[in-house]
This record gives sequence, structure tokens and C-alpha cells, in this order.
Amino acid sequence: MTYCKAVRKGERFLRENGIEEAGTDAWLLLSFVCGIDRNFYYMHMQTEMPEERQKRYTELLQKRAKRVPLQYITEEQEFMGFRFLVDSDVLIPRQDTEILVEEALKRIRPGMDVLDLCTGSGCIVISILKNIPEICALAADISAKALCVAEKNARLHGVSVRFLESDLFSGVQGSFDVIVSNPPYIPTKEIKKLMPEVRDFEPRLALDGKEDGLFFYRRIIEEGKKHLKPGGFLLFEIGCSQGEEVSFLMRQAGYRETVTVKDLAGLDRVVIGGNHV
Repeated sequence: MTYCKAVRKGERFLRENGIEEAGTDAWLLLSFVCGIDRNFYYMHMQTEMPEERQKRYTELLQKRAKRVPLQYITEEQEFMGFRFLVDSDVLIPRQDTEILVEEALKRIRPGMDVLDLCTGSGCIVISILKNIPEICALAADISAKALCVAEKNARLHGVSVRFLESDLFSGVQGSFDVIVSNPPYIPTKEIKKLMPEVRDFEPRLALDGKEDGLFFYRRIIEEGKKHLKPGGFLLFEIGCSQGEEVSFLMRQAGYRETVTVKDLAGLDRVVIGGNHV
């Protein structure tokens, strides 16, 4: 089977199994299995694909047809222009979360102390460090398995960050100039409505925001006051319908200069508060 026939067969198979981006996924899996780019492909479309790679390609297509996320198959995802390792112990980094990093970078200066709560793959804190390496960074997560992935990513990108297994602030000591967090925020009853790739494969621990989706915001807002330096900022990623509620919780707790930032689709995505009293 040639490379051209393989990718066409892969696209047809994925489409028959209800994969929306069948063409893109078929190509990305072929590229992953064969270690080729578009230039190689167009120059060798009619070249016979090695038999062992045909077999591997078929195996991965079958995985994707079962709705296993593409990123868990290839074990990588791009975020902020950087490559991150991912597996089923961490959420797959999403473009929406880049808004949180961009807003954090506007407020972070060299020499600051920065905390990333619910770090997962470490993509947020590592992206911050790649842009501003002269900070003291701590990243915490309740999942030891997630921290293993984050540590691998820190080594991959050559950044210095201290990782801590902690239930939010339970093991955290000291105070910080900036605290960033993308906590679990999906209401429990809504999880069953998510697409299969998310519902069935991404870690429930990183998705479930309890009854109303605000459980972890309440905790971080309240407990964070004693860990945020005067003049410091607390930044959250939020669900697109949670901006008003999270902003209210922050103002109620004494945070000032509370603002909501929208994503590229015009939906509320980040809430920021600072100068707590």
C-alpha cells in the first residue's frame, strides 16, 4: 500500500467511525507512525509504505476510532508554540488556556515568585518560564502521576521549577506575587454530556468541579489570600459561563481590580483579581 492510499484509507475509516476531523487525524497519525512531514509525503505519495508501519498505522487508527484522543495516541500536544508530553494522567493542553498564560505574562516580572495550582502537564508554568526564566516557580497538583508528566516536560524544556504534591494549598508554604490556576470546573452533572474523547479518557480528577463547578474556585479564592503578596494577582481559567460568578466570589473575598478576559471566540475565559485586603 502506498503512502497516498494509506492516508486515504485511514481518512475513510475514521469518517465511517464518526471522527469529525477524519482527514486531519489520518494524516497526523501517518506522520507520527512514519516520522514524515508534508514535503516527504508529497514527494513519495506513490512509494510503498513499509509493511510494519502499515500495521502500526492500522492499530493507531483503530484506537482513534474508539475515540481515544489523538494527543494520547501521539503522546504530545503543542501549547504556546512549545511541544508538551501528555498521557491519560493529565488534561490535554488547549488553546483557550493560552489566554491565561498571556495574561499572567503581562503581570510577571523577573525575580517574582509564581505558583501554578492544578498544574497537570505543567504547560502553564513551563510556558511562563520559557518566556521569563528569571522567576522562582512552584507548581502543585494533587495527582502524583500528573506531576511525573510535568517533571518530564520541565526537563524537556530545560526550565527550573519545583513540583509539589498538594491538595491545593495544603502543602504550600510562603507567599507569591502571582498565582495561576486552571482548576477542575465542569459541574459533575455536565461531565456525562461531554464529547467521548473528554468524558471517557481525560482524567476525571482534573475535570470535576463538583456540584456547581465552583468548588475549587471558592477554595482557592479563600485560601489564596494568605499566600498572595500585597499587590499580587490571582488568575483563573474559567468555563465560558462562569465569569460573573467567579468575579463576584473574588470581589466578595476582598480582591480588587477584578477583570474578566475573553478568548478569541469572544467568550469569558480568564478572571483576574489582585491587591487582596
